[in-house]
Order: sequence, then structure tokens, then C-alpha cells
Amino acid sequence: MGLVTTASTTFTEPYNLARQFKALEVISHGRAGWNAVTTSDPAAAANFGATIPPRAEKYERAHGVIQIVQGLWGSWERDAWLLDVDGKRFADMDKIQLVNLQGKHAASRGPLPIPPSEQGQPVIFQAGGGSYGLELAGRYASGVYANPYTIEDARAQRQTLRDAAKRAGRDPDEVKMLAGFMPTIAPSRQAALQRRRFLDEVVDLNQRVRYLGAMIGLPLGPAQLDEPLTADQLADATPSPHDPRSARALEVAREGWTLRDVLAHGVIDYHPVVAGTAADAADHMQQWFEAGACDGFSIAIDSYHDGFDSFVDQVVPLLQERGLFHDDYEGPTLRENLGAHEQYGLDPRLTKPARS
Repeated sequence: MGLVTTASTTFTEPYNLARQFKALEVISHGRAGWNAVTTSDPAAAANFGATIPPRAEKYERAHGVIQIVQGLWGSWERDAWLLDVDGKRFADMDKIQLVNLQGKHAASRGPLPIPPSEQGQPVIFQAGGGSYGLELAGRYASGVYANPYTIEDARAQRQTLRDAAKRAGRDPDEVKMLAGFMPTIAPSRQAALQRRRFLDEVVDLNQRVRYLGAMIGLPLGPAQLDEPLTADQLADATPSPHDPRSARALEVAREGWTLRDVLAHGVIDYHPVVAGTAADAADHMQQWFEAGACDGFSIAIDSYHDGFDSFVDQVVPLLQERGLFHDDYEGPTLRENLGAHEQYGLDPRLTKPARS
């Protein structure tokens, strides 16, 4: 198993990031990953006594921080760690070098006092939209968390990501797009919907039903929560062209479900929702994967106390039977199991300057 942890480049210094992730990397014997993101929430910025910088500046800093972190990770040569007890030599100091990296927004002298791990250094992931996030992912990431809602959108996002990697001088196959997916597993589709209705009891359904109304162009309120749309409402309903989830929302509403049940179908969630049997979830994943819509999935389980068990025990065996999921690990490190390219220190292929 790999452990990928999110940490922001916006308010954290690269030396701290490099040290924390490399320590986890060595402790876990090469199974660590860094989801390198920028911060966009003003409330989070306030924790650091700061405000969110302009988007261009924020991503300019992100490029610099990632490069410095990678430089620090590579400040030991691969064979610098000796562990020679008899000779009283922990490391070959001639093979541990300063990095002296200076950027516009961050810098570090180095070196990092932590040796290489079995996979060399942590694997970089990325989650962020827009052109700036796309360029960041294309230059550095091996795994990218994405939020497409349809196969067509997913294909387009994946191709755009691969194009960004190619522009940066990388092999597009090195960047794996992981599509978000929210399964609810139960013995039947009706039982799965009942489970989602139960879980929805802890959220603000009044706000969600109003949001549903905005998606399909109707003034909806909580008074109609346990009723379906009327014939007049269905005649007036129009999916929003600005929200890719809207067409699906109206499609489910036209089936005659109450608004509570329409919401239970997951039509306003940020990932595609499959509420049904293990076979239904496996079918969704197979369809997307074989359509070239993603390289893998970011599974957002509906409830952690038993949802993961249901997915692992019921869905994974089906994927294995269909030849879509491995029966064993490829190797002992995250990099090997992800099929990520070998890298230690800075990537020498990234010779073009990043856009500021």
C-alpha cells in the first residue's frame, strides 16, 4: 500500500515539506506520495496570518517549491548511505551535497539530512483545476486526482493532461489520471438508495434541494422534498448548460422519484455516484477504464465504517475476475505499483521554464 498525503505549497516552506515527506518515505520503505496542492480557502490562509495570493503568483510559487523539494530529496547520491559500523562511517559525506536553490518565492541551502529510500523519493500527485493546475500536473505529477462527471468530459481532461505532460518534455504515459467515483454498495439498488437516504439525514437537504432546483431551472424548496416534480414542472425544467451534472439530475427526476430520492441518486455530488450492487460499481469502472476515460479511480466511499470493506470484499474480486485489477502487488514500493517513472532529485528533462 502507498500513503499519499496532501500538503500545500502556498504556506509551507520547501525544506519542511521535503523533510516531512522524506522521513515518511524512509520509515515506510518507499511507499509515500505527496499530493502537492495550492491553498485557495481564505480561512485556511488566515491560520498563517496571510491572505491568498493572486492565482498566477500562487502557482509560480508552487513550481518553485516543488523543484526545491525535489532537489532536496536528491541531495544524497543514491549510494551515499554506507552504514559501515566497523569503519565508523554512517555516510560518504562527499556524496551529500548542498542544493543552493533560489527561486522568486522560496529557497533552500540544503542538504536534507535523510538518505534515499527504496524508491528514491516520494511520488508526486496533484489535484487542482484550471490551466495553472494542469501545467503543474503535467510537469511534475505521476498521479492526478480529477473530477469529470461524464466519460466524454473525462476523455477530454485526460487528453489535455497528457498534452501538458508532452509539452513539458515528459512521456504522457507517465501521468495517470484518477477519476473520482462515489460507490454505495448494497445487495440491491433499492437497498443502496435506502442507505444513501439514511446517510443524507446528516446533511442539509433543504439547501441541497434548492441547489437541485438551480441545476434544472426550477424554484424548488423543502416543502416538495418528499414529492416528485409535477407535470408542469417537468415541462418547464431545463438542465443548466454550466453544470455537467444537470442533465443526469433531470433524467432521474423524469423517472418519477421524489426529490429526496433524486438527491439520493447522487445527482449533485461532485463525482459520479453508483448506488447499487457490487456488479453495478464494477460495470461503471470497467466502462470508464475501457473507454479511455481514466487510468484509475479515486474512490470516495460513502461511509468509512463499512464502505471500504464492502468495496474491497465485493467489487475488487469482480474486477480481478474481469482482468482489470491485479491479483498481487508489482513490487514493494508505491512507485512500482503505480507504474510511475523512475526519478531521483530534479527531473533533468524539464528544461523549459514553467509559465509564471
